[in-house]
Amino acid sequence: MEKVGVYCRLSDEDRYKKNKNDDSESIANQKSMLLKYALEQGWDVVDIYSDDDYSGAGTYRPDFERMIKDCESGRINLVLCKTQSRFSRDMEVIEKYLHNKFVEWGVRFVSIVDNADTNNAANKKSRQINGLVNEWYLEDLSNNVKKSLKNKREDGLFMASFAPYGYLKDPNDKHKLIIDEDVAYVVKEIFEKYKNGIGYIRICQSLNKRNILCPSKYKKSIGSNFVCVSPKFQKLGIWIPDTIASILRNETYIGNLVQGKKTSISYKNHKYKKVPENEWCRIENTHEPIIDKETWYLVQKRLGKHERSLKTGNIHVLSQKVYCKECGHVFMKNQSKIRCTGGIIERRAYLQCKGNKKYHICNNNRSVRLDLMEEFVLNSINELLNNCNKKLLEEELTKELSKDDKMKNKMVSLNKEKSDLEKRLNESRLYFKNLYEDKLKGIISEEDFTTLRSEYSKDVEAYQDRIEEINQELQATEKSKNNTKDIKSILKKYKHIDKLNKIIVDEFIEKIYIGKLDKETKTRTIDIEWNLDL
Repeated sequence: MEKVGVYCRLSDEDRYKKNKNDDSESIANQKSMLLKYALEQGWDVVDIYSDDDYSGAGTYRPDFERMIKDCESGRINLVLCKTQSRFSRDMEVIEKYLHNKFVEWGVRFVSIVDNADTNNAANKKSRQINGLVNEWYLEDLSNNVKKSLKNKREDGLFMASFAPYGYLKDPNDKHKLIIDEDVAYVVKEIFEKYKNGIGYIRICQSLNKRNILCPSKYKKSIGSNFVCVSPKFQKLGIWIPDTIASILRNETYIGNLVQGKKTSISYKNHKYKKVPENEWCRIENTHEPIIDKETWYLVQKRLGKHERSLKTGNIHVLSQKVYCKECGHVFMKNQSKIRCTGGIIERRAYLQCKGNKKYHICNNNRSVRLDLMEEFVLNSINELLNNCNKKLLEEELTKELSKDDKMKNKMVSLNKEKSDLEKRLNESRLYFKNLYEDKLKGIISEEDFTTLRSEYSKDVEAYQDRIEEINQELQATEKSKNNTKDIKSILKKYKHIDKLNKIIVDEFIEKIYIGKLDKETKTRTIDIEWNLDL
């Protein structure tokens, strides 16, 4: 007599359950149908295995795992399901068990509705086709879910589980963000301090000293279920540099939503992978900003420059701005004790070529006093301000506006071409799927299939290559657009500067190049590369 294991599965939440522990009505129907069928066949039902609310995309199902162990041990020798898809929708799982392990263990598989029976060698192909159809169903379902999420992101809806620090989900619409007035001032303080040359560590020290709750602790204090990704940081429960860095890079604070930064590897593998930046979904002005865009762009300019804070926690105003004209390396800051008039010892700061000081590959070996360099830069900026007349400013502004229009038109054209290519790519994939089904059904020969597949592969490769080129062009154009400066507004803001600070230097100067000392004239060339295209 057959020793039967009845297996039932339902992946959707059954809204008709009387309580959480009840089997769903659909599971109950499956059991009734399968037990009746087993009785009619005169089979002995050894056990019933039931996985309610589990997907058929994988094998991680408690009762499925228990059933497989019973098959391997010989406790059951026949698995009975309503349909093959109840056993699994994953083609790899179907092949692994139905056509390999079950054969090895002497286990028979039977499904009632689609007439699958591993004792019937004639319907192996139909089982495999059913397996492919079921797998395609999963793939299509996964793609539909992703498309739905993408559409919602493109509509400017917030799709994450938790609002960023400084915001709350709108009680009337969970896909909209509203400012959390209780902590928005902290976000503003972080941006202002960093903009003014204060580093991560000193910002953290200030917040921790005043007992301001870090984001994870604050969220818990207002009843959120938020769990910190890193248990180590959760245990610390204080502000750390990584938290500051994350806040400073988050476009949410200027009213933009940037989503879709990661995605699951596939509908079978739910681990996440990073998405290229040019494929992120960035929608502007979706909610009220906490930070103004001028502050945002000044902060972004400083980020990633590896500027080191001094012992005071500040960054000197020319940090990562001064470079060697001979070798291209940055000038490092050093301090030396100098004996001044009257025997007084004074600490004085100098800048020296890193290529000479650290790597010994450059002959630009004479240092520059930092205070004299700052004085030179201050005078150069004021000279620039004096020389820039109204006519020049208007000409530059007209150029920038014209350039901006051209970039917008280019991006519209590229996005249209990309959309057309993606449509063709999807049509090609559907064509190949139909082609593969025709091959399985014997409508076309293996030779014809191989020829058509080769042509399909060339088309798909060409489409994908061009889409990648378009993505790179879009990214470059967007970057150029964001870097465009309104020269008129910058120069209008400053008439004469009495003292340098980090903001002024970052706004006016891209780089400063210092040449080596001329032994005869005792002079050296200093060239300034301005941020303004003058």
